[in-house]
Amino acid sequence: MTTTSASSSRRRFSGAGRPWIPYAFVAPFVILFLVFLVAPIVVGVVNSLFSRQSSGLGFGGSSIEFAGLDNFFRAFADRDFLLGFPKVLLYGAVQVPVMMVIAATLALLFDTALVKAKRFFQFALFLPYAVPSVIAALLWGFLYQPSVSPILQFLSSLGIDANLLGPGTVWWSIGNINLWSLIGINMIILFAALQSVPREMYEAARIDGAGEIRTALQIKLPMIAPAVLLTTLSSVIGTLQLFNEPQVLQSITSNIPSDFTPNMAIYAASTLGKDPNLSSAMAVILGLATLIVSLILLAANRRTTKAASDGI
Repeated sequence: MTTTSASSSRRRFSGAGRPWIPYAFVAPFVILFLVFLVAPIVVGVVNSLFSRQSSGLGFGGSSIEFAGLDNFFRAFADRDFLLGFPKVLLYGAVQVPVMMVIAATLALLFDTALVKAKRFFQFALFLPYAVPSVIAALLWGFLYQPSVSPILQFLSSLGIDANLLGPGTVWWSIGNINLWSLIGINMIILFAALQSVPREMYEAARIDGAGEIRTALQIKLPMIAPAVLLTTLSSVIGTLQLFNEPQVLQSITSNIPSDFTPNMAIYAASTLGKDPNLSSAMAVILGLATLIVSLILLAANRRTTKAASDGI
């Protein structure tokens, strides 16, 4: 092929003369991003700055008036809404590390030659993630009710009276649903990251006398630190936005009030309280709290990574 024909082919396949082609490929993502992410945030922020005021004695209709930060002051004065934050943070402080340890352990096991039928077990662990969270909560809610649960009935026959929806156990029951649903996807992400680690590093570690556990802790996990951070961040964000599981279980237990979590308090203010402006302010506060926690985790990870690199 001559130089002229080669350059002509490059021009033909590079889209010369049609600069709109790259934008056409990007346009669907941009449109969906603006419609389903940016637009709801803008609408929520705008709604939080207004309030509905009744005119006269309430028979003359209502009007929308600019309220400034009044809705935010009302949200911060709502004690039940604020108490939801330490609840979910304490819940996440237990649930997230447990889930990450189990997911990382499973990923490391699948990365060795010890586990047979890896595809089958990976699919079996991933399958609960494909079940919608509402359906998962309904399934486990069935198993949590003593009158219909075969597990609790079996334990009762042994003289063990277990109340999985009691005041002291309901959080553990919710955490069990989340672990069942999310361990598989986190394991898959970590396992995929392990596949990109050069195998020569493992061979060098074995030559130096490192066993499987030492190789996993000192080589494999540090090499997939970005994937660990990604899964941890997504788990923390999901914890702060906890809603589906307690909302479903609320129908079968009195130990889950309508303001059990911040997201449930937002839903209650919008539906039961019929105050969408207040709920928008609460949603903005929850979004900012999630952003702050994420930035703190990123800063802590950056500091740890820098300290480790300086130590080397």
